[in-house]
Parts: sequence; structure tokens; C-alpha cells
Amino acid sequence: MKHNIYLYILIAGLTSYLIRVLPLTLIRKPIRSPFLKSFLYYVPYATLAVMTFPAIVQATQSPLSGILALAAGVILSWHNKSLPLVATVCCIVVFITEYLLIH
Repeated sequence: MKHNIYLYILIAGLTSYLIRVLPLTLIRKPIRSPFLKSFLYYVPYATLAVMTFPAIVQATQSPLSGILALAAGVILSWHNKSLPLVATVCCIVVFITEYLLIH
């Protein structure tokens, strides 16, 4: 069993290393394709969204409070409100929703 752990760590490290090194070694010229440029530009945002949105909904007692807090956060962000205000309002929305669902 113990030798499997080292093999898994080695494979994970090698995979992580190759993901970082291969683009540097294979792509030497500037990227000219507008499609590829826009794809690479949005990859970090898409990855962050895929990791964050499910966690927002599942972090609360009920998915409804997470969805309502997400909606409140999106609306406030759309109106260029500050991050502390958005976070505070989202917490208040979750608190009120959870309180109303319990009582």
C-alpha cells in the first residue's frame, strides 16, 4: 500500500510539471490566432468559476440560501459595489434565508 502512495505522488508531480513545461518548450513564437488567444485568456476564469459556483451552493445548509446569496452577489457586483459590501450582503442573505427556513 505504501509504495502506491509514492507512485501517485510521482505521477501527480510529473503531470503538474509537464503541464507547465510543455507550453514553454513547444510554443516559441508569439500566438497570433485570435481564437487561441481568447481561449487562453478565459481559461483561468472558467476554471475558477467551475470550482467556485458549486461550492457557493453547497456551503450552506440549503442550496436555496446559496443560490439567493449568489444572485445577490452577482447583482451587487454588476452595479460595481465593493467586495466587502458584496460579501457582507451575501452573508446576511444566507443568514436570513437559513433563519426563515428553520423557523
